[in-house]
Amino acid sequence: MLGNYQSFPENVQKIAYFVSSVSYKRLQKAMIEAFCKLNTENLRLEDFGVPSMSGCRVIFELGIAEGQTFNYVDDDERRRVLKSIEDKPFYVMDFLSVIRYHKMLGERATPLKFDYYMLRFVFDKDFVELRVFHEKGSMHVAPDELAGFLCGKVNGMFSRKILKAVEAS
Repeated sequence: MLGNYQSFPENVQKIAYFVSSVSYKRLQKAMIEAFCKLNTENLRLEDFGVPSMSGCRVIFELGIAEGQTFNYVDDDERRRVLKSIEDKPFYVMDFLSVIRYHKMLGERATPLKFDYYMLRFVFDKDFVELRVFHEKGSMHVAPDELAGFLCGKVNGMFSRKILKAVEAS
């Protein structure tokens, strides 16, 4: 089933809560657009907070779940998911985020170990819950930094902040 990973882990490293000021449909469309765009960007590790090392480049590979696999969010997949959201928004959206790191030595890039994160977005009325599971890797980007960074990318798709972090009670 599109959007749902059947084996999502129970024990996660981070649970973040957000209040949303737009409909699920608009939010989910913005998420897919933001993640598709993120898949084409070349970032600095400093873009996430205090870096664990300097001079490091970061490349994302985000995929949306479909049963037991993940489909890379490129333009074709983006169109397919947007059509599905238009028909019926998701209650849960699962993603795999592979974060590739490259240490820059002048013009030369040396690849480092990747981080593999599973992300589960759960939509409930005006709230969004994000569960972050670190599958494997060096964790150069902490789960809470990743949650905040992705929220910022989605907010960047709007003229105003539509996702606001809230503390768990």
